[in-house]
Amino acid sequence: LLKFIAIFSFIFSTVYAQKTLTPEILVQLKRISEPKLSPDGNWILYNMGTPNLSENKVFKDLYLISIDGKERKQITNDASSEFSAIWTPDGKKIAFLSTRDGAPQIYTMNIDGTDLKKITNVENGIGNFSYSPDGKYILYTTDVKILKNNSDRYSQFPKAEVRIYEKLPVRHWDQWEDENFSHLFVMNSDGTNAVDLMPGEPYDTPLTPNGGIEEISWSPDSKEIAYTCKKTEDFVNTTNSGVYIVPVNGGKAIDIFPENKGYDKAPLYSPDGKWIAFHSLERDGFESDRVRLMLYNRETKKVTELSKTLDQWVGEIVWTNDSKKILFTAEDGPLVQIYEINVADGKWKTLTKDMNNHEDGLAITPDGKTILYCQRNMNRPFEIYKMNIDGTNQTKLTSENDDVFAVIKPVIIEQKWFTAKDGKKFHAWVILPPDFDKNKKYPMITYCQGGPQSTISQYFSYRWNFMQMASNGYVVVAPNRRGVPGFGQAWNDAISKDWGGMPMQDLLTATDEMCKESYIDKNRLCAMGASAGGYATFWLAGNHQKRFSAFVSHAGVFDVVSKYGTTEELFFPNWEFGGPWWDAKFKPNYDKNSPHMFVNNWDTPILISAGEKDFRVPYSQALEAFTVAQQKGIPSKLIVYPKENHWILKVQEQAIYYHEVFDFLDKYCKNK
Repeated sequence: LLKFIAIFSFIFSTVYAQKTLTPEILVQLKRISEPKLSPDGNWILYNMGTPNLSENKVFKDLYLISIDGKERKQITNDASSEFSAIWTPDGKKIAFLSTRDGAPQIYTMNIDGTDLKKITNVENGIGNFSYSPDGKYILYTTDVKILKNNSDRYSQFPKAEVRIYEKLPVRHWDQWEDENFSHLFVMNSDGTNAVDLMPGEPYDTPLTPNGGIEEISWSPDSKEIAYTCKKTEDFVNTTNSGVYIVPVNGGKAIDIFPENKGYDKAPLYSPDGKWIAFHSLERDGFESDRVRLMLYNRETKKVTELSKTLDQWVGEIVWTNDSKKILFTAEDGPLVQIYEINVADGKWKTLTKDMNNHEDGLAITPDGKTILYCQRNMNRPFEIYKMNIDGTNQTKLTSENDDVFAVIKPVIIEQKWFTAKDGKKFHAWVILPPDFDKNKKYPMITYCQGGPQSTISQYFSYRWNFMQMASNGYVVVAPNRRGVPGFGQAWNDAISKDWGGMPMQDLLTATDEMCKESYIDKNRLCAMGASAGGYATFWLAGNHQKRFSAFVSHAGVFDVVSKYGTTEELFFPNWEFGGPWWDAKFKPNYDKNSPHMFVNNWDTPILISAGEKDFRVPYSQALEAFTVAQQKGIPSKLIVYPKENHWILKVQEQAIYYHEVFDFLDKYCKNK
């Protein structure tokens, strides 16, 4: 019988594993997030997003899986979304946010889904929340009106729609600035007696757009809260955020590291209450400075850097139960690994060393023996894993997409190192199509990374998916060109003021070196990217010297001067190009690095896309570039997403994007 089963399984996998990844399959994959370990260490609570293509939504429900992976339970299943779920401190209930009654509110229920109770009825909804360790309080964030609005100024014109500003910023990420700010509140655990801990302050916590509950932390004795906030009147020109501590019953908030002028954020108290660990970036105005791991001694009030000898960016952190070590995620070259560092002396080591990314949901069981985390690679999205505290015995716990991937052909992932024009070595991923045959000739995509300071690692993205690219019959080369973290801060810093210089030469070097491979058809090359990667494709369009047959640019920077006047965080262009464009000493940086300066050389088909709600790289950049292509008679296409921001997030929009991109590339590159 066992022999028959083995033969049947082999035949099944051989016969039915014939599909390649399609946009429809990709966007409908289940999406694990927010794993939380129960206080007793026996269960993992997690959120799973299930996309519904016909409704163009991702429905989020809550699940449990046992620590041994043997038992899995779905505990919510309704038309609303449940998210930000956590355990109550005693482990008897689960609390979460839900939109079932409109704006997100806090609900609790038993771990089997029974006894559902609504805890809050906050007018503007809840953004983030967590329980105090003693279970007596809940902190949360919500929008509070601080400034006057038009109704206050012009009550006689109630139907008028107008925005009036007297200072920057006027908008941020994907929202226009208004009278509201996200404030930190504390209330009793039953939802009563809410207190604003930031009364009257025109500031937000957490930081938008990426900050969440990890930027707010309880002290172990439940008497104090540490939170991240950017309390400055010059919001657009500085990165100077601070970690503030405030008593639970309110009072003066104290910045624990006021001498630092760059980002300070993501505080986390040690279990013994002696320390606050937090992230810190030293240089003001540089959002991609080395992310240091700092320790604040609550007794002496002194701050020291724990990660002095680590030339990488510290990511998610978790204290060991004895407060003697910190585990954290960070790049190690082109991979995200889990590190361990000693509090006493700052000595560190990597616990994971395999070819996957380990980068979400870090937790340690109460007995201190097991680490929980999420893992992904270019062939698989996140699943929950566990391993021993020393990094051994990695075990997969969830298998939410195994049924899909059982019949999907994987792509082949390789690594290469190239020699740049100045002699430096740089890393690149090479992704080969399913059923790759080295004796055949393939078209190639040169993938241009965004950020610009963002590593190409073993990630599985729904917006820029390497498996999808290669499954369409393309070889993909994805260079970690200079200007990305993971390879030391000096390599990361090398792109600033030189966007169109050596970083672009790295992309061309990787392209040229790959063309020496017998399986690459050098007459069928294309380049694509988003944001700073979209910038790269615009720049290459004017400087590629007939290498490429087609380009794709999403949310790309086309004119660095006009972008300066329409973006929202001016510290970014000020750092990357030296200062404002009208200052004569910085003008050469804008001229040599702006793609629009090279449009006389444009002659290659290009697809351009943008989101109308993108205020980081406004869609006007796409309009400018498309106008040039059209006026020059270049085959070109413009795709505008009215409800998307810098990212394409909705499932139908994502599917359309992939179809449009590969229809375009196939026409002008693959099938030319």
